[in-house]
Amino acid sequence: MFVSFEGIDGCGKTTQAELLRARLEDDGVDVVLTREPGGTELGEQVRELVLHGGHVAPWAEALLYAASRAQHVEEVIRPALERDAHVVCDRYVDSSVAYQGVARGLGLERVLDLNLTAVGGLMPDLTFLLQLDPADVAPRLRRDHDRLEQEGEAFRALAAAGYRDLAERFPARIVVLDGTRPAAEIAEDVYGALRVGT
Repeated sequence: MFVSFEGIDGCGKTTQAELLRARLEDDGVDVVLTREPGGTELGEQVRELVLHGGHVAPWAEALLYAASRAQHVEEVIRPALERDAHVVCDRYVDSSVAYQGVARGLGLERVLDLNLTAVGGLMPDLTFLLQLDPADVAPRLRRDHDRLEQEGEAFRALAAAGYRDLAERFPARIVVLDGTRPAAEIAEDVYGALRVGT
């Protein structure tokens, strides 16, 4: 099974991805935890460039993320699924659609189509979207903000709207969760939904 976690920065998705990995490993499941951008040598280089480098034009940003994702699918995700491992991914296609497609104004459909091409149509079986009010994000962020975290509340509000649109378009795949709840409670809902899905 292929599972992704999504949401605006600071929503707790990384914590939930790690909690799910630990829970699945306790169950004796072969699980691969990975992240985007990243997950491969190329992906980590792209991550450094787009999150910690200088100015990157919106379409350049979208294309770099898509390139990283294409490598990630070929090198990590698809091989893991082919050996019947579970894949838990911290961000995937929906992030690009919400951040570059909607928040950067490149177009939801255009960025979605670009990424579906890059990943050969491979999408998660389940995506957990942790919703959080953009106004509540600042206290949750690390002190060493990356380029996207520095964008501010208005940008995050646009990304959150993009995620809501995606949740409405793909209700069979995207499970919406309240990101303000305690992490342990959210983790139980995630695990329960995953068991129903399998």
